[in-house]
Amino acid sequence: MDRRTFLKAFGLSALAPWYATSCADDESLETYVYNGPLGPEDLFSHAVASGDPLNDAVIIWTRVSTRQDAVEVFFEVALDQAFSNRVAAGYVSATAQDDHTVKIDIHRLASGKTYFYRFACLGRYSTVGRTQTTAVSGLAPIVFGVVSCSNYRRGYFHAYRALAERDDLDCVLHLGDYIYENGGPGEIPGRDSDPPHECVTLQDYRRRYAQHRADDDLQVLHARHPMIAVWDDHETANDSYRDGADAHSTNEGSWVIRKAAATRAYLEWMPIRETDPGRIFRGFSFGDVLDLHMLDTRLWARTKQVLSAELARSDEPDLLGPDQEAWLFDRLSQSGARWNVLGQQVMMAQLKIQGGLEADGGGAYINFDQWDGYQKSRSRLYDVVEESQSKLVVLTGDIHSSWANELTLDPNNPETFDPETGRGAVGVEFVTPGVTSPGLDAIPPSILQRLLLENPHVRWVNATENGFMVVEFTAESVRSEFFHVEDIQATEGVVNSAAVFVADRADLLIRQM
Repeated sequence: MDRRTFLKAFGLSALAPWYATSCADDESLETYVYNGPLGPEDLFSHAVASGDPLNDAVIIWTRVSTRQDAVEVFFEVALDQAFSNRVAAGYVSATAQDDHTVKIDIHRLASGKTYFYRFACLGRYSTVGRTQTTAVSGLAPIVFGVVSCSNYRRGYFHAYRALAERDDLDCVLHLGDYIYENGGPGEIPGRDSDPPHECVTLQDYRRRYAQHRADDDLQVLHARHPMIAVWDDHETANDSYRDGADAHSTNEGSWVIRKAAATRAYLEWMPIRETDPGRIFRGFSFGDVLDLHMLDTRLWARTKQVLSAELARSDEPDLLGPDQEAWLFDRLSQSGARWNVLGQQVMMAQLKIQGGLEADGGGAYINFDQWDGYQKSRSRLYDVVEESQSKLVVLTGDIHSSWANELTLDPNNPETFDPETGRGAVGVEFVTPGVTSPGLDAIPPSILQRLLLENPHVRWVNATENGFMVVEFTAESVRSEFFHVEDIQATEGVVNSAAVFVADRADLLIRQM
């Protein structure tokens, strides 16, 4: 098997960069010429997207809805929406082998600039997308929209629309569960799953992405802002890990084949820069303000979830794997940014309650699927953060609820953590609510109050509402604003600001504003 065939088997292509010209409106750039029959009006029914912005490059994406094995697609990138100042243009092929998706890595762009892009095929033009590169240096504030957990059949994607309407975002971070593999009828008309059954095969997963990407709210978000995304478990199967998943059974075939199909469809449909087979952990720099480290806590190396606190404290569970750990720790040690930000899937802060699954000092752990089940992995990370004096901010998805947490090795030990001053905190964590996935409605309010009392590092939790976060980084502070949608099943979504929290670099103490 040659390299290209090997990469394709895992949904990866040897994505070569396409170089922009050194000056705008270069006469050497190709122009679109087509004299054949006009293609169907819905040729670009999945619109456009961009992602993985660097200071000199960005990915642009589209898909052509056609039955032909291969069609020629034209693209162009410009500094203006009228495309009178173009910097890149050319022809590529959309093939059935890649589900007719097109992904181009545009290089040699100017840093900190806004660009516009579009595609053409069979005489039809796509919608126009807007994207931007990151700054090489400087301390201008950086603003992220943060989302996760978008279950199509549960409701409308009002959170995506609200973020698309903002003009202040540098990027949108999607922290996983972009799709849900399970099938079934929608909870509102017109939101039935396609395919109607659980996704297992490559074609299943492709159809599910196609359904999501036909959603108007998601399309306008992708067309407006670049996205940096990682998968969680529902892009494959619930509670997945490297060698299996809680929701994968033997009658569904080989896990290796299913995992390869799911990851291939993800990489075809998402504007993500592809590197080694199966690898999505990667880094970005946003001026001198922050370095962003996107992690894979699901499929790269995670060992199967343990069932006891004793095993969770042992050397056996591994969340990141030696290579991802080494990559992350090196980046943390070498970073000169004001903040180091982790974009990742499962909650890092401890979550304990008296009378939980298994007794432990200061309480009992509730969920071994999150970092509580991989305590040596967390301890090693905290050690590096302290040694490197990194100012750590963790942005998390997965749990369908809103949290503001301080990160410390032992929140129940007054000798090492003081909740009044933040002494002993190595960082802060903000957990975004789900876009549409159900919250923790079954937890009574009295239990939530106990959680806050018994977990002094947890400053706030809302367990039930859907929505998103907007997180702003300045040279000296990080500010996270939680937005909640009143009714995800109403055709018009009302979005309200639910809470605002600020932490300063000086003490990493979370304060509610």
